[in-house]
Amino acid sequence: MTHELVARMRPHTRSVFGEMSALATRVGAVNLGQGFPDTEGPVLVRDAALAAIRDGRGAQYPPAHGLPELRRAICDHQAAWYGLAWDPETDVVVSTGASEAIAAAVLAFVEPGDEVLLLEPWFDLYAAVIDLAGGRRVSVPPIPGTFRPDPGALRAAIGPRTRMLLVNSPHNPTGTVLNPAELARIAAVAIEADLLVLADEAYEHLWFDPHEHVPIATLPGMADRTITVGSAGKSLSFTGWKVGWATGPAELIGPVRVVRQHLSYVSGGPFQWAVAKGLSALPAAHWDRMRADLAERRDLLASGLTDLGLVVHPSEGTYFLLSDVTGLGYASGQDFCADLPTRAGVVVIPVAALCDHADVGRTWVRWAFCKRPEVLEEALARLGRAFA
Repeated sequence: MTHELVARMRPHTRSVFGEMSALATRVGAVNLGQGFPDTEGPVLVRDAALAAIRDGRGAQYPPAHGLPELRRAICDHQAAWYGLAWDPETDVVVSTGASEAIAAAVLAFVEPGDEVLLLEPWFDLYAAVIDLAGGRRVSVPPIPGTFRPDPGALRAAIGPRTRMLLVNSPHNPTGTVLNPAELARIAAVAIEADLLVLADEAYEHLWFDPHEHVPIATLPGMADRTITVGSAGKSLSFTGWKVGWATGPAELIGPVRVVRQHLSYVSGGPFQWAVAKGLSALPAAHWDRMRADLAERRDLLASGLTDLGLVVHPSEGTYFLLSDVTGLGYASGQDFCADLPTRAGVVVIPVAALCDHADVGRTWVRWAFCKRPEVLEEALARLGRAFA
């Protein structure tokens, strides 16, 4: 008898993000591939975590669905920012990062053989959890020549087994923020086909003027069919704490709670206290400053890449931007990413690894600009020397 990984998960034995980060460490490259800030999050939130540890709060299991104080803070946050009224007793669940919330939602509602629609390109986790559930992913390519959603292609992709539509905005990897008109067209398709919508809004506070984030759950007819996922790691810059959540009506969050409690059960006790403090006590000006700082880093990197001869796709949100690498003589982003660590000492991510349609991301790569300016400048200096 042989003992092998189940067939449905074999395509996911390697993660392009983990692989490229390991390569960066191995060769001493500047890591602009994996998206994590290299600075600490707000002092107020850090101090709250330390206080929780000192006081013995969070040393043992928190409640299965999340600390009550954090559930209230999440619901208050959704109400204050977006006018979404959720009950902290029934309409929210705290998870081990946004990733677990996404996985739990897919496992809760997707039966083997059900189809999940993904707007291409997509975050690699989506494909893995759909296969974990025994579902089938259906990739919907964007409008040709753009990275904007194509409602016609979306409608055409719906079949009798289509169960769920996964929407990500602000969007990883493209930096696209869906505007109200685009969201309305997507919502119309979801309502027409009676689809459950899983909205990955982990980067909800990372958008740049004038591209303000609008949750799809706020559109008419969408609150009752949408599970919205958020992330303290992204919003508060503590990716290592792995605190996320999902909100929505009780009839949707209830099944997510059932599945999620059998994944990690609970996690991050002291960090849940700290995130509750951050969501409830940080002023709106905090996110204004964070966006302004990120916009400066975005512009620094985009300008440097443009000077090198790359075509840069404007980033409207997240801390990622894309560039087309044909200007440096490469036929594909994958070739560029394979060559770059040894040629220039920089690591980035090929967009083709996040697509099913070969032409969508073939010549594009993703750069992370959530790094200190001196790190971005060093990366640009290395690129300049390599491609002089």
